[in-house]
Amino acid sequence: MPMKLNGKSILIADDDKNIRYAFKKTFESLSAIVHQAGTGKEAIATIEKENPDLIFLDVDMPELSGLEVIQLLKEDNNTIPIIVITGYGTMSTAIKAVQLGAYEYLSKPLDIDKIFVIAQRAIEMVSLRKKIQELESQQTGKINDRELIGQHSSMHEVFKVIGAVTTAPNTLNVLITGESGTGKELVARAVHNNGNHREEPFIGVNCSVFSESLLESELFGHEKGAFTGAGERKKGKLEVAGSGTIFLDEISEISKELQVKLLRVLQEREFYRVGGNKLIKVKARFITSSNRNIEQEVTRGNFRKDLFYRLNVMHINVPPLRDRASDIPLLFDYFIRKYSERQDKEITGISGDVYDFICKHNYPGNVRELENIAERAVVMTKGKVIEKTVLNSFYTVKEECQLEFPSLVLSEARKSTNDMFEKQFLDRLLKVAQGKISEAAKIAGVDRRTIHRMLKKNNVNPNQYKEK
Repeated sequence: MPMKLNGKSILIADDDKNIRYAFKKTFESLSAIVHQAGTGKEAIATIEKENPDLIFLDVDMPELSGLEVIQLLKEDNNTIPIIVITGYGTMSTAIKAVQLGAYEYLSKPLDIDKIFVIAQRAIEMVSLRKKIQELESQQTGKINDRELIGQHSSMHEVFKVIGAVTTAPNTLNVLITGESGTGKELVARAVHNNGNHREEPFIGVNCSVFSESLLESELFGHEKGAFTGAGERKKGKLEVAGSGTIFLDEISEISKELQVKLLRVLQEREFYRVGGNKLIKVKARFITSSNRNIEQEVTRGNFRKDLFYRLNVMHINVPPLRDRASDIPLLFDYFIRKYSERQDKEITGISGDVYDFICKHNYPGNVRELENIAERAVVMTKGKVIEKTVLNSFYTVKEECQLEFPSLVLSEARKSTNDMFEKQFLDRLLKVAQGKISEAAKIAGVDRRTIHRMLKKNNVNPNQYKEK
């Protein structure tokens, strides 16, 4: 059953009055407010007057075509989602509609169930976008440090999928992929916080920090006496999550044996505590994430294909910061306000040349790296304005790499060059991670043991990178 659209305003622009009537009756039954237009000019006038939440727009209309209407709205920077409908669908028309910014493209005859689903997704996307716009406009007030920030089109795609997931039952599993530091947990929380079970627990588990036996107990719980040290019964995270969300971070790190057990839980939606014989039902939504390419792990035999398919029912890929550089100033502003509030400092402005400066950087640590830089900038700023001079020491100046070869024997030169690379890489990595081993391992996409080996080999003390 489609969700109610209480008070949402929808425009149907079509020269066929029968289609307009059908849309009116359909959406009014969902408590939406429906406006109608029979020509392109009427559509423009209605949009200017009513500012609807969603537009259904026919391509072939008198006075102005649907594509001409979209073009005019685009020139006015209008961001209302538009679903284009036509009785004469062609590839060129579809491509043109999408290029102009249409949210979706449908051909007649229309499938009413598909219309419902697309309308719901579009309205969910608008709701998420409005939250971001409200956040932008709030120069004072409390900061929500679990907010997803972004206006780039790639983030809008993320918001659209979040909107689709939140209208689905908890049995729909979600896989979130993306590089370290892109905000995968924030995406998981956005799914939870915008769903129907937002009042239930959100339980996060980092699968990379537990041994196999500890992770099994952490997820499933255990009975008293199940193993040495199990002095009392313990509920597992799957049970504690209730009807909320269980978020399994770095899912690619779990063992083959635990993959089998997790697959059974996903198939049967039930499990036993370790050492127990009572079946416990799973009601929570499973959201998993990884900064590794899980499909490659499947090909290499490190991850079960059947488990991957179970987890990857809905897929959200979070783009790296370098691919949405236009969001850098927005994110930087947000982090400056966030840490000004936390540190009780009155930062009232950011120097104009700061934005040009921060946008030139590549951010291998993604949003997490930018956040670390903003936090340090707030700490180091003595006055009320963030100046570029404060940031200079936080960024590595890019210079042409001129290698020194102590030997022209190929094997010796290669070893020397590899050693130099590792030292420089480790130095940069620890600066971004502020000396935190777990953070460094996440950013580099390796386990903690690899970082420890590199530290020992290069005789590096991570504590020297920690903030004093």
